[in-house]
Formats: sequence, structure tokens, C-alpha cells
Amino acid sequence: MARMRHPRFKQVRRLGLNVYGHPKANKRMGKGQARSDKKLTEYGLQLLEKQRLREYYNVMEKQFRNYVTTALRKRGNTGEMIITALETRLDNLVYRLGFASSIRQARQMVVHGHILVDGKKVNIPSYAVEVGQTISLRPKSQKNEMFKENYETAFVNSLPYLSKEENFTGKLVRLPEREEVPIEINEQLVVEFYSRLV
Repeated sequence: MARMRHPRFKQVRRLGLNVYGHPKANKRMGKGQARSDKKLTEYGLQLLEKQRLREYYNVMEKQFRNYVTTALRKRGNTGEMIITALETRLDNLVYRLGFASSIRQARQMVVHGHILVDGKKVNIPSYAVEVGQTISLRPKSQKNEMFKENYETAFVNSLPYLSKEENFTGKLVRLPEREEVPIEINEQLVVEFYSRLV
């Protein structure tokens, strides 16, 4: 199935939240245009928050629902488990470590075989990275000027669950705590949205 590609700034305005982290997006949001500016029902608020979270991680509905279903079956805080699963996806960590300038670019890099996990090529964006695993750019790809510029100039938040090392390498040192994940989401609304469907 082809992935839908919405213009990013238009999507930011619609969601009322800069889900792409683009520096110019905040200026283009505008007031009164986003769904979040309108008076929404409880269901509408839950739906909006679900759409925001999906867009943060560039995940399609079927895959997103699988993350939610898996979390609902486990003991613990369902919302936090969903975010942990999304945050530790390979494409997301490639983005967080500064290999890519966006989550979409990170996905492409993984699919096209530029990324290694513990020295082995992994081309599945949804690959669940485990604590202690090393993510690196394959040696041949390190010569790519765009990738070099991304890595050298990217503003990488000091995320305590990641370590950025030399030679285009990073590591997931531990699972993230919810308050450390740099997204503006009320995950409880997402859980409520799916709980009524289960």
C-alpha cells in the first residue's frame, strides 16, 4: 500500500502542533485554522491526539493500531508503553541521533540500506531497537555529503537514553522515561480512543 504524503506545513496547521520539529512550521500554524482551535467533542479530542501521535512517528494506521493493541494486553501504563515502542523504532532513533533531518528521511535511509544495527544491515523502519544495541551509518554511506551534513550540523537534544558517539555511531543506552521523550502528546486520550473500539 502506498504511503500518503501530506504537505508538512499544511499538516502542521491541520493538527495545530509542530509534529515535524521543523523550525519554520511554528510560524505557519496560524490561529483559527487548526482542528485544535475548534470546539471538539471528547471523541474529537481523542481522534486529534491519535492523529498527532501517528504523525510524530510517521506510522500508518494498521501498524499504529498494532502498537496500541499490544500495549493494551500488557500490564502497566498503556500510554507510556505505546510511546516507548514508537520511540525505540529504528527509523525514529536514526532521526533522534541526527543521521537524518526528518523522520521521513530516516525511514528512507533505513529502507535503502544505509543503516546498520550492531554492524548488520537492517532495512525495516519499524525494527524494535533493544537496549545496548548500536546504530551506525554503513561505511560507504558515510561519504554521502547530505548524511555528513545531517550528522555534523543536526541539533540533537541531549536525550539521556541515547549516546551519540564518533564515526557516525549511536546507542540506545536504556529505555526512555515518558518525560524525556520530546513530544507534546496526551497519550491517555489515545488510549481512550482505542479502548472504545476494542
